[in-house]
Amino acid sequence: MPYETPRKLQAAILDWAGTVVDFGSFAPTQIFVEAFGEFGVAISLAEARGPMGMGKWDHIRTLCDQPEIAARYAARFGREATDDDVTAIYERFMPLQIEKIAEHSALIPGALEAIAALRARDIQIGSCSGYPARVMERVVALARQNGYVADHVVATDEVPNGRPWPAQALANVIALGVDDVAACVKVDDTVPGILEGRRAGMWTVALTCSGNALGLSYEAFRALPPERLAAERTRIAALFAESRPHFLIDTIADLPGVVQDIEGLLAAGRMPQAC
Repeated sequence: MPYETPRKLQAAILDWAGTVVDFGSFAPTQIFVEAFGEFGVAISLAEARGPMGMGKWDHIRTLCDQPEIAARYAARFGREATDDDVTAIYERFMPLQIEKIAEHSALIPGALEAIAALRARDIQIGSCSGYPARVMERVVALARQNGYVADHVVATDEVPNGRPWPAQALANVIALGVDDVAACVKVDDTVPGILEGRRAGMWTVALTCSGNALGLSYEAFRALPPERLAAERTRIAALFAESRPHFLIDTIADLPGVVQDIEGLLAAGRMPQAC
Protein backbone atom coordinates (compact mmCIF):
# COMPACT_ATOMS: atom_id res chain seq x y z
CA MET A 1 0.00 0.00 0.00
CA PRO A 2 1.66 3.29 -1.05
CA TYR A 3 1.80 6.33 1.23
CA GLU A 4 -0.45 9.19 0.15
CA THR A 5 -0.19 12.67 1.61
CA PRO A 6 -3.42 13.90 3.20
CA ARG A 7 -5.41 16.38 1.15
CA LYS A 8 -7.37 18.06 3.95
CA LEU A 9 -7.27 18.62 7.68
CA GLN A 10 -8.94 16.10 9.95
CA ALA A 11 -8.43 17.73 13.36
CA ALA A 12 -7.54 20.98 15.08
CA ILE A 13 -5.86 20.56 18.48
CA LEU A 14 -6.65 23.69 20.48
CA ASP A 15 -5.07 24.98 23.65
CA TRP A 16 -7.42 26.41 26.28
CA ALA A 17 -6.34 29.51 28.28
CA GLY A 18 -5.33 32.29 25.92
CA THR A 19 -6.56 30.33 22.91
CA VAL A 20 -10.27 29.50 23.35
CA VAL A 21 -10.98 30.94 26.82
CA ASP A 22 -9.43 33.58 29.11
CA PHE A 23 -8.25 36.35 26.78
CA GLY A 24 -4.81 37.38 28.04
CA SER A 25 -4.30 34.08 29.89
CA PHE A 26 -4.80 35.58 33.34
CA ALA A 27 -6.15 32.58 35.28
CA PRO A 28 -2.90 30.58 35.57
CA THR A 29 -0.49 33.49 35.80
CA GLN A 30 -2.21 35.38 38.61
CA ILE A 31 -2.52 32.21 40.69
CA PHE A 32 1.22 31.53 40.41
CA VAL A 33 1.83 34.97 41.93
CA GLU A 34 -0.60 34.23 44.76
CA ALA A 35 0.72 30.72 45.43
CA PHE A 36 4.33 31.90 45.73
CA GLY A 37 3.15 34.83 47.84
CA GLU A 38 1.61 32.44 50.37
CA PHE A 39 5.13 31.03 50.89
CA GLY A 40 6.55 34.52 51.39
CA VAL A 41 8.25 34.68 47.99
CA ALA A 42 7.25 37.57 45.72
CA ILE A 43 7.14 37.04 41.97
CA SER A 44 5.79 39.41 39.35
CA LEU A 45 3.08 38.67 36.81
CA ALA A 46 5.69 38.99 34.06
CA GLU A 47 7.92 36.42 35.78
CA ALA A 48 4.95 34.08 36.25
CA ARG A 49 4.19 34.28 32.52
CA GLY A 50 7.71 33.22 31.49
CA PRO A 51 7.38 29.40 31.31
CA MET A 52 3.69 29.45 30.32
CA GLY A 53 2.56 26.41 28.36
CA MET A 54 4.35 23.85 30.51
CA GLY A 55 2.55 21.59 32.96
CA LYS A 56 2.01 23.50 36.19
CA TRP A 57 4.46 21.50 38.35
CA ASP A 58 7.16 21.95 35.71
CA HIS A 59 6.20 25.61 35.45
CA ILE A 60 6.78 26.10 39.19
CA ARG A 61 10.06 24.16 39.04
CA THR A 62 11.24 26.40 36.19
CA LEU A 63 10.29 29.53 38.13
CA CYS A 64 12.17 28.30 41.20
CA ASP A 65 15.25 27.70 39.05
CA GLN A 66 15.34 31.23 37.68
CA PRO A 67 18.25 33.04 39.42
CA GLU A 68 16.26 36.04 40.66
CA ILE A 69 13.45 33.95 42.11
CA ALA A 70 15.90 31.35 43.47
CA ALA A 71 17.68 34.17 45.33
CA ARG A 72 14.41 35.36 46.87
CA TYR A 73 13.53 31.81 47.87
CA ALA A 74 16.96 31.33 49.46
CA ALA A 75 16.61 34.63 51.32
CA ARG A 76 13.28 33.43 52.72
CA PHE A 77 14.21 29.82 53.57
CA GLY A 78 18.01 29.77 53.67
CA ARG A 79 18.29 27.21 50.84
CA GLU A 80 17.31 26.51 47.26
CA ALA A 81 13.87 25.08 46.49
CA THR A 82 13.80 21.28 46.40
CA ASP A 83 11.33 19.18 44.42
CA ASP A 84 9.41 18.70 47.66
CA ASP A 85 9.16 22.49 47.98
CA VAL A 86 7.94 22.72 44.39
CA THR A 87 5.29 20.12 45.18
CA ALA A 88 4.21 22.10 48.25
CA ILE A 89 3.75 25.25 46.12
CA TYR A 90 1.95 23.19 43.48
CA GLU A 91 -0.44 21.75 46.06
CA ARG A 92 -1.27 25.28 47.20
CA PHE A 93 -1.60 26.44 43.59
CA MET A 94 -4.19 23.77 42.78
CA PRO A 95 -7.08 24.76 45.10
CA LEU A 96 -6.45 28.44 44.37
CA GLN A 97 -6.66 27.69 40.65
CA ILE A 98 -9.88 25.68 40.95
CA GLU A 99 -11.42 28.34 43.20
CA LYS A 100 -10.70 31.23 40.85
CA ILE A 101 -10.86 29.64 37.38
CA ALA A 102 -14.42 30.89 36.85
CA GLU A 103 -13.21 34.49 37.07
CA HIS A 104 -11.37 34.01 33.77
CA SER A 105 -13.61 31.50 31.98
CA ALA A 106 -15.14 33.70 29.27
CA LEU A 107 -14.73 32.47 25.70
CA ILE A 108 -12.45 34.53 23.49
CA PRO A 109 -14.51 36.67 21.09
CA GLY A 110 -15.00 34.86 17.80
CA ALA A 111 -14.03 31.43 19.20
CA LEU A 112 -17.41 29.78 18.78
CA GLU A 113 -17.78 31.10 15.24
CA ALA A 114 -14.28 29.93 14.28
CA ILE A 115 -14.85 26.47 15.72
CA ALA A 116 -18.20 26.21 13.92
CA ALA A 117 -16.44 27.10 10.66
CA LEU A 118 -13.93 24.28 11.24
CA ARG A 119 -16.67 21.78 12.03
CA ALA A 120 -18.40 22.81 8.80
CA ARG A 121 -15.25 21.57 7.04
CA ASP A 122 -15.54 18.22 8.87
CA ILE A 123 -12.60 19.06 11.12
CA GLN A 124 -12.71 17.48 14.59
CA ILE A 125 -11.78 19.56 17.63
CA GLY A 126 -9.21 18.13 20.00
CA SER A 127 -7.72 20.01 22.91
CA CYS A 128 -4.95 19.98 25.48
CA SER A 129 -3.68 22.24 28.23
CA GLY A 130 -0.98 22.79 30.80
CA TYR A 131 -3.73 22.36 33.40
CA PRO A 132 -3.95 19.01 35.24
CA ALA A 133 -7.12 16.93 35.04
CA ARG A 134 -8.74 18.22 38.23
CA VAL A 135 -8.52 21.80 36.94
CA MET A 136 -9.54 20.80 33.41
CA GLU A 137 -12.76 19.29 34.75
CA ARG A 138 -13.78 22.75 35.95
CA VAL A 139 -12.52 24.51 32.79
CA VAL A 140 -14.43 22.10 30.55
CA ALA A 141 -17.63 22.45 32.58
CA LEU A 142 -17.49 26.25 32.43
CA ALA A 143 -16.78 26.19 28.69
CA ARG A 144 -19.76 23.89 28.14
CA GLN A 145 -21.99 26.43 29.89
CA ASN A 146 -20.74 29.00 27.39
CA GLY A 147 -21.39 26.77 24.38
CA TYR A 148 -17.99 25.19 23.71
CA VAL A 149 -17.50 21.42 23.81
CA ALA A 150 -14.33 19.87 22.38
CA ASP A 151 -14.42 16.37 20.91
CA HIS A 152 -11.53 15.31 23.14
CA VAL A 153 -9.58 16.79 26.05
CA VAL A 154 -6.12 15.79 27.30
CA ALA A 155 -4.78 17.24 30.56
CA THR A 156 -1.08 17.55 31.22
CA ASP A 157 -1.04 14.85 33.93
CA GLU A 158 -2.77 12.31 31.67
CA VAL A 159 0.38 11.70 29.62
CA PRO A 160 3.96 10.76 30.61
CA ASN A 161 5.36 14.16 29.57
CA GLY A 162 3.57 17.48 29.11
CA ARG A 163 4.46 20.21 26.67
CA PRO A 164 6.82 20.87 24.92
CA TRP A 165 6.81 17.06 24.43
CA PRO A 166 4.25 15.91 21.82
CA ALA A 167 2.36 13.40 23.97
CA GLN A 168 -0.81 15.43 24.52
CA ALA A 169 -1.19 16.29 20.86
CA LEU A 170 -0.58 12.68 19.87
CA ALA A 171 -3.07 11.42 22.46
CA ASN A 172 -5.67 13.51 20.64
CA VAL A 173 -4.64 11.96 17.31
CA ILE A 174 -5.24 8.48 18.72
CA ALA A 175 -8.53 9.32 20.43
CA LEU A 176 -9.96 11.12 17.40
CA GLY A 177 -8.97 8.39 14.96
CA VAL A 178 -6.83 10.68 12.81
CA ASP A 179 -4.82 8.66 10.28
CA ASP A 180 -1.99 11.13 9.63
CA VAL A 181 -0.46 13.77 11.91
CA ALA A 182 0.02 15.99 8.85
CA ALA A 183 -3.77 16.26 8.75
CA CYS A 184 -3.74 18.08 12.10
CA VAL A 185 -3.16 21.69 13.12
CA LYS A 186 -2.04 22.65 16.65
CA VAL A 187 -3.17 26.10 17.79
CA ASP A 188 -1.54 27.66 20.86
CA ASP A 189 -0.50 30.95 22.44
CA THR A 190 2.76 29.64 23.97
CA VAL A 191 6.14 28.50 22.69
CA PRO A 192 5.91 25.09 24.46
CA GLY A 193 2.55 24.55 22.78
CA ILE A 194 3.95 25.32 19.33
CA LEU A 195 6.93 23.04 19.99
CA GLU A 196 4.45 20.34 20.99
CA GLY A 197 2.73 20.62 17.63
CA ARG A 198 5.98 20.77 15.68
CA ARG A 199 7.34 17.68 17.45
CA ALA A 200 4.08 15.87 16.75
CA GLY A 201 4.51 16.54 13.03
CA MET A 202 1.51 18.86 12.79
CA TRP A 203 0.83 22.23 11.24
CA THR A 204 1.15 24.93 13.89
CA VAL A 205 -0.57 28.27 14.41
CA ALA A 206 0.69 30.70 17.05
CA LEU A 207 -1.66 33.28 18.56
CA THR A 208 0.03 36.62 19.11
CA CYS A 209 -2.60 38.77 20.80
CA SER A 210 -5.09 36.67 22.78
CA GLY A 211 -2.69 34.89 25.08
CA ASN A 212 0.27 34.94 27.35
CA ALA A 213 2.71 36.84 25.12
CA LEU A 214 0.66 40.04 24.96
CA GLY A 215 -1.00 39.49 28.33
CA LEU A 216 -3.76 42.07 27.93
CA SER A 217 -7.51 41.87 28.34
CA TYR A 218 -9.62 41.94 25.18
CA GLU A 219 -10.64 45.54 25.90
CA ALA A 220 -7.02 46.63 26.38
CA PHE A 221 -5.99 44.80 23.20
CA ARG A 222 -8.71 46.54 21.20
CA ALA A 223 -7.66 49.91 22.63
CA LEU A 224 -4.02 49.64 21.53
CA PRO A 225 -2.99 52.34 19.04
CA PRO A 226 -2.12 50.86 15.61
CA GLU A 227 1.60 51.61 15.91
CA ARG A 228 1.79 50.00 19.37
CA LEU A 229 -0.12 46.94 18.16
CA ALA A 230 2.23 46.58 15.19
CA ALA A 231 5.24 46.80 17.52
CA GLU A 232 3.75 44.17 19.84
CA ARG A 233 3.08 41.81 16.93
CA THR A 234 6.72 42.17 15.87
CA ARG A 235 7.98 41.56 19.41
CA ILE A 236 5.81 38.49 19.88
CA ALA A 237 6.70 37.06 16.48
CA ALA A 238 10.35 37.23 17.58
CA LEU A 239 9.48 35.31 20.76
CA PHE A 240 7.93 32.53 18.69
CA ALA A 241 10.60 32.53 15.97
CA GLU A 242 12.76 29.67 17.26
CA SER A 243 9.73 27.39 17.71
CA ARG A 244 8.95 27.91 14.00
CA PRO A 245 5.16 28.21 13.87
CA HIS A 246 3.81 27.82 10.35
CA PHE A 247 1.40 30.73 10.81
CA LEU A 248 0.90 33.61 13.25
CA ILE A 249 -2.52 35.20 13.79
CA ASP A 250 -3.95 37.58 16.36
CA THR A 251 -6.69 35.36 17.81
CA ILE A 252 -8.65 32.19 17.12
CA ALA A 253 -11.18 34.34 15.26
CA ASP A 254 -8.64 34.43 12.40
CA LEU A 255 -8.19 30.64 12.31
CA PRO A 256 -10.66 29.68 9.53
CA GLY A 257 -8.68 31.65 6.95
CA VAL A 258 -5.45 29.90 7.95
CA VAL A 259 -7.16 26.50 7.84
CA GLN A 260 -8.14 27.25 4.27
CA ASP A 261 -4.50 28.12 3.51
CA ILE A 262 -3.27 24.89 5.11
CA GLU A 263 -5.69 22.81 3.12
CA GLY A 264 -4.44 24.54 0.00
CA LEU A 265 -0.89 23.51 0.91
CA LEU A 266 -1.99 19.93 1.57
CA ALA A 267 -3.80 19.80 -1.77
CA ALA A 268 -0.54 20.87 -3.40
CA GLY A 269 1.30 18.01 -1.67
CA ARG A 270 3.05 20.14 0.95
CA MET A 271 3.76 18.62 4.38
CA PRO A 272 4.22 20.44 7.72
CA GLN A 273 7.60 18.80 8.40
CA ALA A 274 8.98 20.33 5.19
CA CYS A 275 7.69 23.86 5.86
